[in-house]
Amino acid sequence: MLRTDLDLSMHAQEGSAPVRWRVADGLVGYEDAVAEMERQVADIADGKADELVWLVEHPALYTAGTSADSKDLIEPDRFPVFATGRGGEYTYHGPGQRVAYVMLDLKRRRQDVRAYVAALEEVVIRTLDSMNVKGERREDRVGVWVRRPEKPTLPDGTMSEDKIAALGIRLRRWVSFHGLSINVDPDLSHFGGIVPCGISAYGVTSLVDLGLPVMMADVDIRLREAFEDVFGATTNEG
Repeated sequence: MLRTDLDLSMHAQEGSAPVRWRVADGLVGYEDAVAEMERQVADIADGKADELVWLVEHPALYTAGTSADSKDLIEPDRFPVFATGRGGEYTYHGPGQRVAYVMLDLKRRRQDVRAYVAALEEVVIRTLDSMNVKGERREDRVGVWVRRPEKPTLPDGTMSEDKIAALGIRLRRWVSFHGLSINVDPDLSHFGGIVPCGISAYGVTSLVDLGLPVMMADVDIRLREAFEDVFGATTNEG
């Protein structure tokens, strides 16, 4: 079921500084990323730093959100597994997947978790739309999905769908962290070691799998444009 009639207004209060925009070089270890997020969130909450979006790629790994069920970890020895404080279940991160860690002070914007999640979904949907891919949100499933009419229908007779982007967030003192991931060109077989987000009925896809030979830098440009549409201005860090 489509989610509709969502109020996506998440711009900061007038006079707020632009969101810092940082792109990591090379692969970033998961524990290092979490430690950096912890530092940034504390500084943002204390008014010592402006908001931040940090784009990274991770080495191949699985993360377990606060709702993760151990039976959904099919191959526990395949890649390192990290317990994480974000919402959600198991997910995969790895090379070829763009992870955006979004650290925003919702007190300066809108203290509405559901609206914030919908706004992150909207950023992904607009990013995909700029590449002529129709991403959709679902009422019963967080994330962004694409219809796959060329695949066999599901057992209930509905059209096949694949997940192209995942979301998982956490708030501390109304500052967000963790965020979203978009599958640009990861090794999709790596998702086979888990039940992604606890959902077994649907598959996983990527931009390249959909026939778009895009580069990560191209996706980053479109992601930033979509973020600014939904959340407001950004500025290159440093």
